[in-house]
Amino acid sequence: MFQDAGGQRMPLQAASIAEALELLLSSTASARALIGRGWGWMRSSVVVPVVRVVVLLCLVMSVMMLVEKLSMGVISLFVKLARRSPDRVHRWQPLTLVSATDEEMGMENGNHQQQSSFFPMVLVQIPMYNEKEVYQKSIRAACDLVWPSDRIIIQILDDSTDPFIKDLVKTECERWHKMGKSIKYETRNNRHGYKAGALKEGMKHSYVRSCEFVAIFDADFQPYSDFLMRAMPFLIHNPDIGLVQARWRFVNANECLMTRVQEMSMDYHFKVEQESGSSAAAFFGFNGTAGVWRIMALNEAGGWKERTTVEDMDLAVRASLGGWKFLYVGNIQVKSELPSTFKAYRHQQHRWACGPANLFRKMLTDIVHAKKVSFWRKCHVLYNFFIARRIISHCVTFFSYCVVIPLSVFFEEVEVPKWAVFYVPTIITLLNSVGTPSSFHLIVVWVLFENVVSLHRCKAVFIGLLEVGNVNEWVVTEKLGDMLKAEPTVNIRSKVQMKLSDRFHFWELGIGLYLFVCACYDYSYCKDRYFLYIFPQSISFLIMGFGYVGTFVQNG
Repeated sequence: MFQDAGGQRMPLQAASIAEALELLLSSTASARALIGRGWGWMRSSVVVPVVRVVVLLCLVMSVMMLVEKLSMGVISLFVKLARRSPDRVHRWQPLTLVSATDEEMGMENGNHQQQSSFFPMVLVQIPMYNEKEVYQKSIRAACDLVWPSDRIIIQILDDSTDPFIKDLVKTECERWHKMGKSIKYETRNNRHGYKAGALKEGMKHSYVRSCEFVAIFDADFQPYSDFLMRAMPFLIHNPDIGLVQARWRFVNANECLMTRVQEMSMDYHFKVEQESGSSAAAFFGFNGTAGVWRIMALNEAGGWKERTTVEDMDLAVRASLGGWKFLYVGNIQVKSELPSTFKAYRHQQHRWACGPANLFRKMLTDIVHAKKVSFWRKCHVLYNFFIARRIISHCVTFFSYCVVIPLSVFFEEVEVPKWAVFYVPTIITLLNSVGTPSSFHLIVVWVLFENVVSLHRCKAVFIGLLEVGNVNEWVVTEKLGDMLKAEPTVNIRSKVQMKLSDRFHFWELGIGLYLFVCACYDYSYCKDRYFLYIFPQSISFLIMGFGYVGTFVQNG
């Protein structure tokens, strides 16, 4: 025992505890000061320089994307102002189909042989996979194509794994066959190569040898009856053209807000990207459907290959390197369907972003060493087609506007130029809006939606470049057809019973929370007012993360 200054006696043990606590507090303060100094050094010497470098990279990529968008826009504008429509630039003469009565009257003087010489043999391929909702429409549209009945073969390539659906498709083919249509129902024992494998197997049949051209339509595409009459003259009168690509017209664009903003992106793709590529370089990526190939060009390019999930782009690049020219004809339209569920759209965008990146990895050396094309054509394919549009555009959208700029609010030493935050994205947004002027009032929604989807596109690009994970994953895009007209959308109880992985999207939720924190910090401590766009973007990620986008369809 001892006596303290106030005359009170304190146990020796209590004094020891007090001294230990005082020592601990002193040590904690010293540790905090040491950590603070360490973080200060780390922040100024490592973190801030790294953030500045990343910001600089994003600025460079933003400028690259802006220049690419402006160049495509200028070319498309010139084509429209100069009225350089495909039928004015290329040789095109309408085909006249002799009626059955005229054909019978002219059999003796050789009119039948004359018509056959003007109308080459055409193969129409329709690959299918469990297409219960749309198979009847696609088969009917193919059978209604105007072309001499003895000069066309319709080939249904059914990879369906559901026996019931296979029977439905087979029965539909038999029905049209009895009506006099030359239609073939083909199946195989496996799904090797997916769509590319089915198309490749379809070309091996003996009756295909007599065909000079092949028209390809996915199961959810319905061409108008005059499709061949309008597209084929370009191929008949221009022997250097290997592909004619038509434009997609979306029958369900007004189904929901998600399909409206998809229509804006797709219209820009066709009206600007495909138009400019066709006019300036006679090259663009085949869309995989709604197009007609010259079989000679297809065979010279090596036919269909299953090495990526973008077999259509693979074939187009190889054919272009072989010297063949492509033509996009925007006034020929084919009815199609947009994915109306967010899950289906995510799978589609993953394939469309991952496949080109992986194809770039596989074809880089082939493009560099190609001998039949000019140096300019190689540069166009490498930089404009692949690097700028298929890699940079996806990465800069996500990293710049969803990661780097929001992150910069925590570092006052890092300055992001106002032109990169406001002017560049504004110009790019306005350029994208020209495809669908009627939806201009949805431009803000489109921007927020595209930024959310850029998360999956950017992730898919790295998967394709590194060739890891689900690089070759092929999930067939769900087609609803007329399902929504016959069945009600799912009710609240059905929504609750959905799986968490189907209902909630955790990547979107995580990025949404990150952006919300950045926006709150910017609002509280910064003066740049980035929160004005970060807050709406965070809300968009959260809305899509919780699944409140697209159409819900009741299963079973």
